[in-house]
Amino acid sequence: MRERYGPWAVVAGASEGIGAAFATALAARNLDLVLVARRPEPLAELAARLPVRTVTVCADLADGVAPVLAATADLEVGLVVCNAAHSPIGPFLDSDPADTRRALDLNCAAPLALAHGYLPAMAARGRGGFVLMSSLAGQQGSPGLAVYAATKAFDAILAEGLWGELRAHGVDVLTAVAGAVATPGLGRSTSRSAPGTVTPDEVAAAALAALGHRPRTVPGRLMKVSSAMMGRLLPRRAAISVMARANTAILKS
Repeated sequence: MRERYGPWAVVAGASEGIGAAFATALAARNLDLVLVARRPEPLAELAARLPVRTVTVCADLADGVAPVLAATADLEVGLVVCNAAHSPIGPFLDSDPADTRRALDLNCAAPLALAHGYLPAMAARGRGGFVLMSSLAGQQGSPGLAVYAATKAFDAILAEGLWGELRAHGVDVLTAVAGAVATPGLGRSTSRSAPGTVTPDEVAAAALAALGHRPRTVPGRLMKVSSAMMGRLLPRRAAISVMARANTAILKS
C-alpha cells in the first residue's frame, strides 16, 4: 500500500466519522498522513493516537484548498481522500442561499481543486490514488436534501470520469457511494438509524479494498441492494418518492 499510494496521504474531513476511519485504516497500512479539518482539537487527538508521521491542517475547504497545497508542497502525496462535506437539510424554499453555496464550494469545488492540485504529479510518477466520497442520495433527486444530493451526483460522475482518464497513467480513482453511515454528524441530526446503516470503519475498508479494482463501490450489503433497486429497477419518479419518504422519516425522528 505504501509503495502504491505513499508515502503521504491527504485525508480531507478527517476530524471524525468516515475521515477518521480512513486515517486510522491508512495509518495501519503505514502511510504517513496529512489530516485536514476545520476543528483543531479533534485533529490533534487523532494525530496523537496514530502510529505514523502526521501533519495537521486546520482549514475550511469551502474557502479554498490553498492551505492544504501549501502544507504539502514538499511532500510526495500519493493518495487523496476527499471526505469533507456540508449537507443542508430541509425544504429548498426554506434554505439560506449562503448555506447552499457553501455545500457547492465544499462538496464540489474543493474536490475539484484537490484533483487539480495532486493528480498531475501522480500521473507523472505513474502511481497514486484519489478517493471521492459520494452518497446514495445523489443517485436520484432527494427531496429534503436536494442540494446535497446534487453535489454528491457531481462527485460520483467526476470520479468515474477521472477513473476512465487516469487508469492509463497508473492512477487509481474511486467513488465510494455511501448510504446511511453511523457518523457523529448523523447522530446529531437524528436519533433513528436507517436499515442497513454501516459504520465508518466499514466504509473505509470497502473503499480501500475497491481502490484499483473498479471505479465505484457501495459499502454495505443492504446498501448495494438499495443502490441497484433505486438506480436500475425503479422508475425515476418512484425512486424520488422513496427518497422523499425516507428522508422525511429519518430527519423527523
